[in-house]
Amino acid sequence: MSTDTTTLPVGRYAYDQVDRTFLSQRVAQFREQVARRVAGDLSEDEFKPLRLMNGLYLQLHAYMLRVAVPYGMMGSDQMRALAHIARTYDRDYGHFTTRQNVQFNWIRLEDTPDILEHLAGVDMHAIQTSGNCIRNVTCDEFAGAAADELLDPRIHAEILRQWSTLHPEFTFLPRKFKIAISGSPHDRVAARFHDIGLVARPGPQGRPVFDVFVGGGLGRTPIIGVKLRDTLPEEDLVAYLEAIVRVYNAYGRRDNMYKARIKILVQALGVEAFREKVDAEFALMNRADYRLDPAIVDGIRARFGIPPLNAPADAEQTLTASRKAEPAFDRWVRTNTHPHRHEGFICAVISVKPDGGIPGDITADQMDLVADLADSHSFGEIRVTHMQNVVLGHVRKDQLHDLWRKLAAANLATPNIGLVGDIIACPGLDYCALANARSIPIAQKLSARFANPELQERIGPLNINISGCINACGHHHAGHIGILGVDKRGQEFFQLTLGGSAGGDVAIGQIIGPALPEDETVDAIARLIDAYLVLRHDNEQFLDTYRRLGAASFKDAVYAPA
Repeated sequence: MSTDTTTLPVGRYAYDQVDRTFLSQRVAQFREQVARRVAGDLSEDEFKPLRLMNGLYLQLHAYMLRVAVPYGMMGSDQMRALAHIARTYDRDYGHFTTRQNVQFNWIRLEDTPDILEHLAGVDMHAIQTSGNCIRNVTCDEFAGAAADELLDPRIHAEILRQWSTLHPEFTFLPRKFKIAISGSPHDRVAARFHDIGLVARPGPQGRPVFDVFVGGGLGRTPIIGVKLRDTLPEEDLVAYLEAIVRVYNAYGRRDNMYKARIKILVQALGVEAFREKVDAEFALMNRADYRLDPAIVDGIRARFGIPPLNAPADAEQTLTASRKAEPAFDRWVRTNTHPHRHEGFICAVISVKPDGGIPGDITADQMDLVADLADSHSFGEIRVTHMQNVVLGHVRKDQLHDLWRKLAAANLATPNIGLVGDIIACPGLDYCALANARSIPIAQKLSARFANPELQERIGPLNINISGCINACGHHHAGHIGILGVDKRGQEFFQLTLGGSAGGDVAIGQIIGPALPEDETVDAIARLIDAYLVLRHDNEQFLDTYRRLGAASFKDAVYAPA
């Protein structure tokens, strides 16, 4: 394949014929397995591990297919393929997840091979989106564009994707395994809440190195990952991660799924003993076989298309004039953009959380529009965030107003990124067989309650995360305000946690008191936020106010008599 970057898809790794042949063979294999299941030649118990290896879950009402979006990067052609699947095989929408993937919740088993074949036609698949294996490696949604980036984490995420896909030792780990990588010292990937988190920082001779965190995770036992190693050089990245996963594979528990994650192993052994085992494994490895020479890294980098970042000299002035002329646009720029490394460009975040909407859900028509806008405004490149939103990474500043206007016409210009309306929520009991309560209605009611954009800006940065069960797919422990659905004698209740954070100031939210009935939860959170607005110092953010005062003042507001 040519390495002329002008012919390669911008932002994502370009497949070659070897990759495409493999996907075609995999689809044919699964088509035969589905036919055997439909015919009754395979029982559900026999079929389950086969479907999970292809990202197919059986939920409450239908099958759910989870499509891989490696490190959150896709092209406009791939987004259009997802829109086609939504229209043809689902109920006209898809759902972005906190793992930077896409889920379809209403899939017929018989249709799955055709869906996978359609995905393969645009270099997509659902491999390792389920099962006890290394899942999708996530990275910063502004990768390759962020002004504060030390290295482009997409390159290393792709290297880890190739290393981990169908790895013969790591196909059946004790439990699922998740890796995140940040190319900036500012952690935008929740690195310390992953099985392995990698955060780049400056190293010797101007070459970035990685801090390696291990043993983080949420679920029924939330734990902040510990630093296992600092100054890990690029050339040892694969070898060191392989040593970690080998130790986990050898010592992780398989007798109890609730104690099978690496976080439990690290806590049980202690970080020093765990580090000793990893270092011993690392010392025994033939490092030359794993070494990431610069030529290897450059070879992967060459398979990514590079956008031609040419903007007119007056791009900044044009944007400034548009912001002055239209207050609604100015507000959206303040909340929904991120600095770009090129002064004539900006990163635009598309909120998939309209007022009163379902977090992460996007219609087929909206998918097609995003694809069109990616072509016209961002070199055909699209990014899915772990916050369940979408990013166009390379928008010319003088074209940003036109982009906003087109997004607004499709209800995709809600100015709420990082604010109270930017709610993270799992599908909950509306879809999931494991859930105890519905996440979606609470998210919709909260979003509608705080829909006023002036109010959201006055409240300031505030993350609300909602999970329908203790498995914490909505990352409620990491929310400034976390909401956990629980079952009490067949009734849906919601437990509140306060003070969580997934960034560099990482913290696990603490339970504030007894769970609340559904019909009291939204009002209680409104009272809590009202209390914050009274108690905060000038320009003090919610998390800082909470940490300064503690839980008592907020608890009084939450449990105030009606």
